Amino acid sequence: MAVLVSNLQEEITVDEQLIKIVEDVVTESIKSEGYSSEAEVSLIFVDDDYIQSLNAEYRGLDKPTDVLSFALNEGEEMPEEEEAEDLLGDIVISLPTARRQAEEYAHSFQREVAYLTAHGSLHLLGYDHQTDEDRQVMREKEEGILGRLGITR
Repeated sequence: MAVLVSNLQEEITVDEQLIKIVEDVVTESIKSEGYSSEAEVSLIFVDDDYIQSLNAEYRGLDKPTDVLSFALNEGEEMPEEEEAEDLLGDIVISLPTARRQAEEYAHSFQREVAYLTAHGSLHLLGYDHQTDEDRQVMREKEEGILGRLGITR
């Protein structure tokens, strides 16, 4: 399992502990859904301005958000090359938003980033939260992933 972590922001320090957490969360998310150990995900830490520009460009919402996922294998046309199925996509997380949300929800910054990573990973795997039922399924999976890793509130 390859989790490629990039940090494109300077506001919040990204240490080895945070990188290990997101790597573990992505690995657990993918493993729990039965994907190949050859799967690859890119995770990018950004600031609010960067994620706002992505949100405006790809979702038509000109405001910052916490996490965006860009699945490589979504849509009707699946890649013909077998190894392309192992490239799942990109998760983009705004660390300043994660920090604010951690304070708002009264849990640690690491827990918030782990939750956003699980959420983004599940989007890469085809999960969504457009309906109440889908939202409930996704929330249970997110909490299951974090629980198995011992990441609690």
